[in-house]
Formats: sequence, structure tokens, C-alpha cells
Amino acid sequence: MSDTASSPIGVFDSGIGGLTVVAEIMRQLPDEEIVYFGDTARLPYGPKSEETVTQFAIQDTELLLRHGVKMVVVACNTASSVAVAELTRRYDLPVIGVIAPGALAAVSSTLTGKVGVIGTEGTIASHAYRREITNLDREIEVVEVSCPLFVPLAEEGWTDREVTLVIAHEYLTPLRDAGVDVVVLGCTHYPILKGTVGKVFGPTVKLIDSAEETAREVAERLSSLGLAREAGGAPEHRFFVSDVPHRFKEQAERFLGAPLPNVSVVSVDELAAESGRVESL
Repeated sequence: MSDTASSPIGVFDSGIGGLTVVAEIMRQLPDEEIVYFGDTARLPYGPKSEETVTQFAIQDTELLLRHGVKMVVVACNTASSVAVAELTRRYDLPVIGVIAPGALAAVSSTLTGKVGVIGTEGTIASHAYRREITNLDREIEVVEVSCPLFVPLAEEGWTDREVTLVIAHEYLTPLRDAGVDVVVLGCTHYPILKGTVGKVFGPTVKLIDSAEETAREVAERLSSLGLAREAGGAPEHRFFVSDVPHRFKEQAERFLGAPLPNVSVVSVDELAAESGRVESL
């Protein structure tokens, strides 16, 4: 096994939603080590300009590179929609976003040619999934719906409350009425609410979990590049945030379903300084 193969996978998000991707990577690739950064001081990324989000993504990637990662997973829909191309251009390592894997799975799964996408207001307004899906198949009709209350419900752990089901019905009825047979969970928080969403649509509608599809893409890319880590002791995962580590730890343990090791804080000033050094080279 090469030194590079034994290196960790880097994952970043604007907050905690990307932990659903981490959980899936841990499930599908239990031997891999992960370095996670949640930019909790500057979330959400959605309302910010493309230039700002791209700069944040570069800073987040630089942090992960300082920890010797072999791959960067952009576990943020907003950053995936605007920054993956620039990160791929800048860095000589694999960069994987969450949008392309989910879109490909939706195109492969639909039988009626009608695909629903749910996400935050920012992701839906960007039409990132629509573009990716129609680039793959122009005949597919894409129906998009924003579900802004799903994020706080997921973070509070209200996965089986009656109020959550009522809100889900309110958001998702237009998609059901449109006759979609596939729905993309276009926010990394949403897999937490998969059970509730499934109750609204019933068994005839397939739910595409972007976290699950992204982890599958990670596994395939590592294998094809000869970068998969061999079994050899329990992997050691590291977690970093830019603010409120105690709040992150509490929510992360809910997302991952397991106790979390210590969470380290990286200041925004440190992130910006590192980015400045890169730009000056």
C-alpha cells in the first residue's frame, strides 16, 4: 500500500450537513480515515456570491491539504454547484461534489422521465441539479421544490414528529401531483428525514440519497486510482470547525449515531491567511 493510499479522505461543508456524506463513507468504506471541516462560522454558503463561495471552498480545501488528504469531497450543494471545477483545476488530486452523483443516479432510475429535486432555497434557485440532469438527458422533466424548514428539523433531530410529517406533506404534494417517480434529496441534511419523505411519496417513488451516491462515487474513484486504504487497524477520524465546537459535537453525534472525538477549532483568520499565501505564489 502506498503512502498516498493510506492518507485520509478530506470532506468539507459549510456546517454539519456534510456529515451524512461522512456517515455513508464510513459505512461503505470502513477502513478509510476522514478529515472533516465544517465552516460553522460562515454558514450558510447558499446566500453568498459565487466568488465568495469559491474563495471559501479554496480555503477549506487548503485546510484539508495541510492534513495530507488524498481526495477532497465537497459535501455542500452550494459549493459543489460553483466551485468543483475551480478546485479540480487548481489541485492535483481527485475532487468530488455531491450534485453529479445524485443527478446521475436520478437519470438512471427514472422510468417516467419525471424527476423531482428537493433542496434549500439557494440550491433550488441555482438550478444546479436541473442543469446536471438535463445535460445527461434533455428529455427528462425536472420539478424543483425548496424545503427550507427541513434543515432545522434535521438538526433538532425531529425525524419522527407529527409536525415534521405535516410540513413534509405541505412541501412535497406538488411533486407527488406532478407524477415524479424519482426524487433527489438535494441537501446533505435531508437523508436524516428520508423516512418522513418516504411516507409522503409511498413505495412507488424512489428517493435518491445524494450522500449515499457520493460515497459510492468516492469508493469507485479510489478503487480506479489505486488509492483505496487497506484494512489495518481502526481508522482515526479528525473533525475541525471554524466556530461553536460544542454545538457541532452535539449535532454530529446525532448525525453519525456515535460518540465523536474532540473537535478542533480553526479560526476564520487562519483560513483567510492560508488562502492569501496561496494567491501570492
